[in-house]
Amino acid sequence: MRIQAIEANTAELLLRMGTAGGGVRRNDAKAQWTIGGSPLDYHNAVVAADLSAEEADEVIAESLALMKAQGVPGTWHVGPSMRPGDLRERLVAGGFAYDGREPAMAVEIGKLSRAELGPPELEIARVSTDEEMAVWEETLGRGFGEGPPEAAWVAEIFRREGYDDPWRHYLARLDGKPVATATIFLTEDVAGVYFVMTVPEARRKGIGGAITQYAVRAAGEAESLPAAGEAESPRAGRSAARYAVLGASSAGQPVYERLGFVALGGIELYAFHW
Repeated sequence: MRIQAIEANTAELLLRMGTAGGGVRRNDAKAQWTIGGSPLDYHNAVVAADLSAEEADEVIAESLALMKAQGVPGTWHVGPSMRPGDLRERLVAGGFAYDGREPAMAVEIGKLSRAELGPPELEIARVSTDEEMAVWEETLGRGFGEGPPEAAWVAEIFRREGYDDPWRHYLARLDGKPVATATIFLTEDVAGVYFVMTVPEARRKGIGGAITQYAVRAAGEAESLPAAGEAESPRAGRSAARYAVLGASSAGQPVYERLGFVALGGIELYAFHW
């Protein structure tokens, strides 16, 4: 597994979400982005660039002008595949500010540890209806990213996208109360792990690790075809993912390391805010 697979999974997720939100999409050999589909900087995203030194400043300026025209903040997600080599310096000179680094981690699903099982009362289920997504949204909003505004936008995009592959959303309940979320986004033989969040009062109980492990193991199992005479489900017959990938927070990285994830590098964020 190479970090480029992590870049590719995250790029496709961000492009798909931004496009569903109505963003302006660019997808050519020079650059890929979706801008204007979200009120959140992270999701107005430039996710790929293969530029010469002569082209870079022009494309940076074009992305910034589009963010301003759309009235949104935005972010370049700079991974090791992006060119030119001095892109980071050019972004700062062009009006973007360094906004942190996400460790890019991966594990072969067959080697995933069972170190994080969570409390015995924990129940985890896949979200499949708008009603369940409303609970997922409220739970995510209690502790992820920008809180309720981000949760509301993300959940609305997921409702538009539907609940079948490549999307898989999970909700964990402890003693019947919703306490954690996770999402899997599938590309080829890769399962990207996103939106892992445990509500503050239920943290340090192994719940985040448990829901991650559950979701990743499910992605690593081929779904069986229907028996003769049964109606075929749109989820049936999908081949198993071989790898799981994610971008970790500083708090989450030790949890993922216990599950067997290994850091392969990082994705650096360069943001524009009004």
